Amino acid sequence: MRSDFFLFRDSLIHYTCYGTGSRILLGFHGYGESAQSFALLEEALNCSGYTLIAIDMPFHGQTKWKEALFFKPRDLLVLVEELVRRHGSRDEPWTLLGYSMGGRVALQLLELAPEKIKKLVLLAPDGLRMNPWYWLATQTKRGNRLFRGTMENPSWFFSLLRVGNALKLVNPGIYKFTLRYIDDQKARHDLYTRWTTMRGFRPNLAEVKEIVRSRDIPVRLVFGRYDRIILSTRGERFRKGIENQCALQILPTGHQLLQAGNIDLVLEQITS
Repeated sequence: MRSDFFLFRDSLIHYTCYGTGSRILLGFHGYGESAQSFALLEEALNCSGYTLIAIDMPFHGQTKWKEALFFKPRDLLVLVEELVRRHGSRDEPWTLLGYSMGGRVALQLLELAPEKIKKLVLLAPDGLRMNPWYWLATQTKRGNRLFRGTMENPSWFFSLLRVGNALKLVNPGIYKFTLRYIDDQKARHDLYTRWTTMRGFRPNLAEVKEIVRSRDIPVRLVFGRYDRIILSTRGERFRKGIENQCALQILPTGHQLLQAGNIDLVLEQITS
């Protein structure tokens, strides 16, 4: 494992490399996680011929984000290109590995630079459906103001959420997940800054699927059968029209797919 920082304008972007191979694997972590999420893959990668480069996204891990609350997808592409130049070959096409929130990032990167991508591996990926609440909170000015105010004073939202849970109008998994992330002040602040900063990552799925078809790019989707956050049905809908390029696998687990018992399967999706 090699860990370092990359100066981007006024910010310090932290990244980690795993493996020593010539083939480039770009890893994008989930919400509230970091490049360290991919550490479980290190030993397996040493024999795979890949080097995995994983970036800590703004307000995650050790990255020190000093820019405005907006991370442009094209700025990520610039960062990735520079890191690949430092740690790999400019001519080697990339495999993208995205987990949860990182799935949305990987889809956006494929849309921006399809000529650089040879494979897409998505684990319980966000980005296959636009949650209407996320859209309201991040894509509209009024919604974002309401979002900020709620994170500063969430009492009304807690009341509404508990009523919805009592009336069985809210999925129990979503209820627990929501409480986990907004039950204390720092978690609410982090939620607001992270969601707002990453709001530019909005992959056009129709365009992504056209790229996959026209360039015959292999896509591997992996979901957890007991995941209540990101359902496998999203992957099944996404596959329609690209069945020849896109394979879907469902594991007997929840949302956390990056765990020791799944490493061999994840590596197989990358290398096969």
